[in-house]
Amino acid sequence: MAESVATHLQQDGQLDIAGDRKAFVDSLEQAITGELAIEDRLNAEVRQMLKAYEKEIEQGQVDYQRMFTMIKTKLVRERGIIL
Repeated sequence: MAESVATHLQQDGQLDIAGDRKAFVDSLEQAITGELAIEDRLNAEVRQMLKAYEKEIEQGQVDYQRMFTMIKTKLVRERGIIL
């Protein structure tokens, strides 16, 4: 993915790599992976928080997906996370 992004940016004239291309692509890959990991950890935290509402969810009193989205949106806003 990082290789593809670097190639497209170079072809569009938005990126000029002065040094080692492989080192740049590796750094870009690490950045992308790090950003994805942030969202994975956030999703895991939201799932953990929803365990407190397990009974209500099972009884149909609370919609899991709606609560998941609401909690995630709130945490993103509070923490200033950009997804």
